[in-house]
Amino acid sequence: MSTPDAIGWISCPQRYRYEAPRQGVLMPDSEAIIQLHEGRDFDEALDGLSGFERIWVVFEFHLNETWHPRVQPPREGEPRRGVFATRSPHRPNRIGLSCVRLLSIDGLQLTVAGHDLLDQTPVWDLKPYVPYADAFPDAQAGWLDDVVTARYEVEFAPGAAQVADWIAEHGKLDCVNFARVQLMTDPTDGERKRIEQQADGDYVISYRTWRLQYRVVEKSRMVTVTQIGSGYSETDLAVAEDRHDDKAVHRAFLALSGSSDLADSSSST
Repeated sequence: MSTPDAIGWISCPQRYRYEAPRQGVLMPDSEAIIQLHEGRDFDEALDGLSGFERIWVVFEFHLNETWHPRVQPPREGEPRRGVFATRSPHRPNRIGLSCVRLLSIDGLQLTVAGHDLLDQTPVWDLKPYVPYADAFPDAQAGWLDDVVTARYEVEFAPGAAQVADWIAEHGKLDCVNFARVQLMTDPTDGERKRIEQQADGDYVISYRTWRLQYRVVEKSRMVTVTQIGSGYSETDLAVAEDRHDDKAVHRAFLALSGSSDLADSSSST
C-alpha cells in the first residue's frame, strides 16, 4: 500500500504547541487558512463543500517525534490515562482530527475558525461535518464525565495590553492568544505549565523569552495580566549568543521601557 500524500497545509499565526488550545472550540474566533496543493484537481474536489457550516480536518501532529502509551491529561490533578482514552497529540501515527467552522472557500484556500492547529501542519483530508451522523450529545464521555473544568476569563490591564501590542508588532508573538490558551483553565498549575507563584500571591508564566505576570481571583474566575517583561537579564543581553534570535527585540523593549511610553507597563521579571 502506498503512503498517502498531504493534500495541503495550515497557515496561521500559531507556531508553537503552547499557542494552540487543547480543543478548537475553546478559541472560537481564532482563524486559519487551509491551503490545498495545486495540480491535483482539488478545485473539483471542493465542489459542494461551501454549503457546510463545519468540516472535519484530518491532519498530522508534525512536531511530535515519539508517542506515549500513557499521557497526562491537560487538567490539574488528573492521573495519567491511556493515550487512546485522550485527545493527546502524542499518538502512534501522529494523526489528528479537528472539527472547525468553515468561513469561506476561495480557490484552493479555505478559511476556517475555532481551530487547534499550528502553522505548517500537513493536512491529509477534509470531510463535511454532518450533524445527524456526527453529533451524539447524550453519549457518555468516560472519565471526562467526572471531571469539572472551571473556565476563567482572561483580561489584560491597559499597560500590559500596550506591551502585548508592541511585542506582536516587533517580536511577532501573540501574548493575548497565549495567555487565553494557557490561563483560561488551571491558571495556577505549575506542574504542567511554566508558571511560578510570586511572594505576593501573583503568578508569572513564561512565553518563549517573555514573562507575563498575572493575578487570579478565584471567586470571579478572573485572570488579569498586569505586566509583561523580558526574561533576559542585562547580563544575558550582554552575551553575543542569541539562541532564540530575539535579543535585539528585547534590547529595544528595555530601552523603550525606560521612557514614558512603556515605563508604567513593563518590568523585567
